[in-house]
Amino acid sequence: MSKLSIDAIHLSDKRVLMRVDFNVPLTDDLSVSDDTRIKAALPSIQKIIQSNGKAVLMSHLGRPKGQVKPNFSLSPVATTLSQLLGKNVIMASDCVGSDVEDLVSNMNNGDVALLENLRFHKEETDNDSEFAKQLSKLGDIYVNDAFGTAHRAHASTVGVTEYFDQCAAGYLMQKELENLGNALGNPARPFVAIMGGAKISGKIELVQNLLSKVDMILIGGGMAYTFFKAQGLEVGKSLVEEDKVELAGQLLEQASQQGIDVALPVDSVIAQEISDTAETKVVTNDAIPEDWMGVDIGPATIESFRIKILAANTVVWNGPLGVFEKEAFAKGTIAIAHILAEATDSGATTIIGGGDSAAAVKKAGFADKVTHVSTGGGASMEFLSGITLPGVAALTDV
Repeated sequence: MSKLSIDAIHLSDKRVLMRVDFNVPLTDDLSVSDDTRIKAALPSIQKIIQSNGKAVLMSHLGRPKGQVKPNFSLSPVATTLSQLLGKNVIMASDCVGSDVEDLVSNMNNGDVALLENLRFHKEETDNDSEFAKQLSKLGDIYVNDAFGTAHRAHASTVGVTEYFDQCAAGYLMQKELENLGNALGNPARPFVAIMGGAKISGKIELVQNLLSKVDMILIGGGMAYTFFKAQGLEVGKSLVEEDKVELAGQLLEQASQQGIDVALPVDSVIAQEISDTAETKVVTNDAIPEDWMGVDIGPATIESFRIKILAANTVVWNGPLGVFEKEAFAKGTIAIAHILAEATDSGATTIIGGGDSAAAVKKAGFADKVTHVSTGGGASMEFLSGITLPGVAALTDV
């Protein structure tokens, strides 16, 4: 999948309407608490500035559901972006309308403007054509650098592209497509996928797509207990999707028929409640008492997974291996992050896809020690599932 690059278009003296993903967390006093996504967009913004273009940035923040809500304003983001760029960022009062058009027309080359929250207008998520047309009036060229929203067919990701001859991918978008695309299309083998998270229901397509591509799947997290149930094991109070037990059995059978090794945990950390002070113990997965639940992978599983991961040349990880938000249940997830860093150091390609996985590897302190941490939670999962992302499909092919 080769898309027109921001490097291939003439930016000088042009208004570059660029979709970015500035959906960042804010503190109670409405300041940016994590600027990771803002920093991720800096290379594309600086490219526009250095090329003597005008950067007109648009993003959403939170879910204001078509209403103007001050606590969802992008104004704090403009302040942080100004600090990161070392120059003033012009904050627009809206994202469409004559006032915004006037503001943009008065920009000088090298200026940066940030439009107000797109989702203050319900037409954004409706992919309304007239709203998209209004957005298009603010640019001569369209660039999408928001991989995290590329799985949504919204006005700023799809509708607006109908009004531009050139729709290019920014550097972050290119990086995501290259890393995730290579992992699926041309992986160095053995190719191992690590699957975690609470439920199997949101990852059925992902597992099915990976079965045709990987050599091995390691499964942990809450979803493992639905697979155990499919094998006839008693799992106590562990999280189980009863309506997905049959499907889990079918996936195991499909993997067996295709010669794909599916490795489930051999032991679990269990507790009677989800709390920081809960008593825990380690048991094999055929010995979970009826009033206990699995909350993390156990030490024997960590060692077993370690051997398999270090033997791989490509590893994709999606979903934590336990209730990692609680310190007492985060050891397995942090251990896997450490092992992935070790594998990367040994030459393996390691890719973290999905919001919880990205948060986990960052919490563990290894975000800069793996090959690639995707900025797109749902987008990366859908991409790895083999689903065409509307925001990517709308960009110009080369």
